[in-house]
Amino acid sequence: MSTLLEKHIVELLQERDEKAISLLYEHYGDTLLGVANKVVRNEELAQDVLQESFIKIWKKSDSYDSSKAKLFTWLFRITRNTAIDKLRSVNTKSDKEIQIDVSDVYNLGVNSIRPEFMDVRENLEKIETKYQIVLDALFFEGMTQQEASDELNIPLGTIKSRLKIGLRELKKIYGPTMLLLLSINLIS
Repeated sequence: MSTLLEKHIVELLQERDEKAISLLYEHYGDTLLGVANKVVRNEELAQDVLQESFIKIWKKSDSYDSSKAKLFTWLFRITRNTAIDKLRSVNTKSDKEIQIDVSDVYNLGVNSIRPEFMDVRENLEKIETKYQIVLDALFFEGMTQQEASDELNIPLGTIKSRLKIGLRELKKIYGPTMLLLLSINLIS
């Protein structure tokens, strides 16, 4: 790539001109996709990495310093680090998946189901919507607090607060025994 074109792309990036992204994709996209694919070893993940990398490049465009690195080196580092982060994220998620066939979790039999606890979803509608959403995600959809935070785009601290308040509201309906059972299921 010519130095003149590289300088032009840098100028466009620093001016926050969207043409910069098109030029970057046109001139570096295939190479950066190759970098991502080499790290994650999965074409679909590599494409996700490339997209995330271009978003980071756009957001960090004002931090590029040509005296510290060539443009390609800067792009390469962002893409490589994004790919490593993606790989770690995927590995962490697969490590956390429940292995049902090797699970030693005690299964409750039909006799242990108590009818007074079967109407939780209906009683959930009696509390404020913001608490319903969090309790529904955690209790009925089986999300962790972090997953609910990510999925609902709500800060983790707010998820925890709404869980606590939501459980307090359900306690008014069910009494302390139900609160304990819900808390064990939602927090663990």
